[in-house]
Amino acid sequence: MIGAVVRVVAAAALAGGHGFFDQATVSSRVAARPAARSAAAPPVSRLSLQQLAGQRIIYAYAGLKPPASLTAAVRAGEAAGVILFAPNIASRAQVRATVAGLQRASLASPVHMRLLVLTDQEGGEVRRLPGAPALSEKQIGTSANPLAQARAAGAGAGANLAGAGVNVNLAPVLDVFRQPDNFIDEFQRSYSRRPAAAASLGAGFISAQQRLRVAATAKHFPGLGAAGRGQNTDLGPVTLTTSLAAIRSTDEAPYRSAIAAGVKLVMTSWARYPALDRRWPAGLSPAVIGGELRRRLRFRGVTITDGLDAGAVTPFGNLSQRGVLAAAAGADLILCAAPLPSENTPAQGITARRALATALARHRLSLSAARQSAARVLALRASP
Repeated sequence: MIGAVVRVVAAAALAGGHGFFDQATVSSRVAARPAARSAAAPPVSRLSLQQLAGQRIIYAYAGLKPPASLTAAVRAGEAAGVILFAPNIASRAQVRATVAGLQRASLASPVHMRLLVLTDQEGGEVRRLPGAPALSEKQIGTSANPLAQARAAGAGAGANLAGAGVNVNLAPVLDVFRQPDNFIDEFQRSYSRRPAAAASLGAGFISAQQRLRVAATAKHFPGLGAAGRGQNTDLGPVTLTTSLAAIRSTDEAPYRSAIAAGVKLVMTSWARYPALDRRWPAGLSPAVIGGELRRRLRFRGVTITDGLDAGAVTPFGNLSQRGVLAAAAGADLILCAAPLPSENTPAQGITARRALATALARHRLSLSAARQSAARVLALRASP
């Protein structure tokens, strides 16, 4: 998620700024877990259309308790995962209990797989849980030993999230900022103006975090580093007139390193890049997802959208239509969340899921492509 960055800092006050878990405690817990954390996934050909569509849906909700409609979707095998924001988090015990309850429902579902549980734990001001990583990406990039700090931040994020039951981090940000105090630099969310530095530090974060079995997400592909201070895709359409040469040499450079480091997910931007696609924002663009990310950069992991209710994509139809467009473009996971966490509801995910199932039934979405996406998502669910 891009907007409402300032609001997430409230999470850090929950425990006086201290993390839920220390590194040694979580590392020992991770090591003690059995290798098989979920039963074998069912063949995707056996999934109903609602279940198949559900493998693409990340649900969100407001408040501390998951609503009954969300639990029902999980029990039916019609959910890939859930995202947690600061308002969903009150205490260590509450987070663990909430996640454990959702995982029990998921393991008892016809799909018999653990859910993906996501949050944004970038560091600095963008942290949903209290604790590590304390440093922002910019602080890491300007430190005396940036690579060591990036690795420490990744390990800290992994330990903190794993201890709370969260298995996907929507980090690191790999945007290469152009101007000081621009949109991505304003909240210190970029490692560097130098592509090589952003590439190295992002890969260091990813590798350190994923060793603790918390999947990393490189974002916001192909890059928001050229966005000006007021160009917020949560609030409205954003067009970045970056040249194709600059996109490929500067913005995409960190993604090549992230992919080489084995990053599990890539989140697409909602900005529009006319050099790549004159019509569609990146997250709705087959040229960006299928062409640039899959074929050119050879990413084989899971693709995920930013929040489906962002202002940048509301001109492209209602929520159902936007969900179908994202799936048709190649998004494996669709993040059904609003820019304001207080407006989140499972109804957003349910609406998108039903639209996808209907589109599959009416052959407006490829069944083969949907099964390929589900296979990628189920593989991630089996071993984040």
